[in-house]
Amino acid sequence: MIELVLPAAVFHRAAYGGELDHAPLHPEETPAVTRAVDKRRREYAAGRACARDALGQLGIPPGPILRDPKRGAPQWPDGVVGSITHCDGYRAAAVARTADMLALGIDAEPHDVLPEGVLEAVLATDAERARLAELVRSAPSVHFDRLLFSAKETVYKAWYPYHHRMLGFDEAELLLATDPGTPDRGSYTARVLVPGPLLAEGVGPDVFTGRWAVRDGLLVTAIAVPADGTEPAA
Repeated sequence: MIELVLPAAVFHRAAYGGELDHAPLHPEETPAVTRAVDKRRREYAAGRACARDALGQLGIPPGPILRDPKRGAPQWPDGVVGSITHCDGYRAAAVARTADMLALGIDAEPHDVLPEGVLEAVLATDAERARLAELVRSAPSVHFDRLLFSAKETVYKAWYPYHHRMLGFDEAELLLATDPGTPDRGSYTARVLVPGPLLAEGVGPDVFTGRWAVRDGLLVTAIAVPADGTEPAA
């Protein structure tokens, strides 16, 4: 399903159900989940297996995918950007060469309402509130509250490798949109409200664009920033 929101230069692998939950870990990866509950160990194993498969599509041999010591984000091989996501019944990874993509962030969530109180933490601006209310009226079958939460996760995942600190939900204004005639797919723009360095010459971290889709009880979101600064096409 993640392929619905990714451009052609991004390689991916997804697993449904418990397909890869018992995939073997590299010895270097094991300490990260030694004390984790079984659910977390299974998610971690499946996510790493998906990532190794996606890297194999780039011609990169299988190896350990370690965690950033500060926030636990995956550490990718030199010359690669990537992202991993997991939720109940679904795990996925996406990778690309830095020659093609400067930043990448993916997320998957169950297509359901957010738990009570979470939406208030996710909303950042009056513009977000107005857009969300408008979309709920126009396409009530889509859980736009959960979609907003997921899309903000992709902003953080794309932004973090350049800044190595947390990005709060209130530090990015995200505006969702539906594709004409297709309320189960669309796009979004995210304006980062804190300063930061350029991703590359002429490419700033202040505005990201992404894609989203809803299908079969899942929603997926993705940001992919092309190295040439053009708009990505899913």
